[in-house]
Amino acid sequence: MSGSLEVRKFLFTQDDGMSRQGGPSVPAQRSGEPSRISDDQVHRARLAVARGALGAEDCRTLLDMLGLSPGDDGGAPPVQR
Repeated sequence: MSGSLEVRKFLFTQDDGMSRQGGPSVPAQRSGEPSRISDDQVHRARLAVARGALGAEDCRTLLDMLGLSPGDDGGAPPVQR
């Protein structure tokens, strides 16, 4: 019982501290930095989408939504442009 009480106290102090600071910090937007997504990252992302897709059409839709489908010209996907 004392273990759960300690956990609750810890969580309460963490929650209280975050509310005083204005909540969790939000990362700053990148400043004109070029995209650094490698071909390997795109390949792994496509595999992850394919594993979670319900079918071929679902996979196509998800890849397109995420910018992972090849461009109209057959070149780099939008996520790498």
